[in-house]
Amino acid sequence: MTVISSYIIPVIFLTVLIASMVKKKNAYNAFIDGSRSAIDLIVGAFPYLITIMLAVEVFRRSGAAGVVADFISPAMRIFGIPKELAELMLIRPLSGAGALGVLENIYATYGADTYIGRSASVVYGSSETVFYISTIYFSQTNIKKLGPAIPFALLSTFIGCVVGCFCLRFF
Repeated sequence: MTVISSYIIPVIFLTVLIASMVKKKNAYNAFIDGSRSAIDLIVGAFPYLITIMLAVEVFRRSGAAGVVADFISPAMRIFGIPKELAELMLIRPLSGAGALGVLENIYATYGADTYIGRSASVVYGSSETVFYISTIYFSQTNIKKLGPAIPFALLSTFIGCVVGCFCLRFF
């Protein structure tokens, strides 16, 4: 498998070059245009990113995340999610780096091969930074009313975590 994975990037690179030659497109100019639009994306999304990252850090470091996690942990047990994962499930939709810090803390406290550690891995892997991704995508569009997008994304994240923890009980 490692041999195959070391060739994937060069194969993709060559495929793109060959496809651009077949379509008679200038691959270099397309790459430069893509890089330019990426810089525009970063500049446009930067204020939104700073705001969400600052809010997550304040939420976590103030202890509010722990208080809310303690409050919702009894409800999470109903769905089969260990109470020790409540803070991880609160932080994960907001920040991948913050959630990684919580995940590392869970590993240090309970171990990676315990049910709680494996469940934390599943929660981290089966969820997404909903608000971060929404910030990036919606900051670059004319859509300002997110409507049901965020509630459905949070619901699907929660369902993925519940199903993942449920499946771990049998494996």
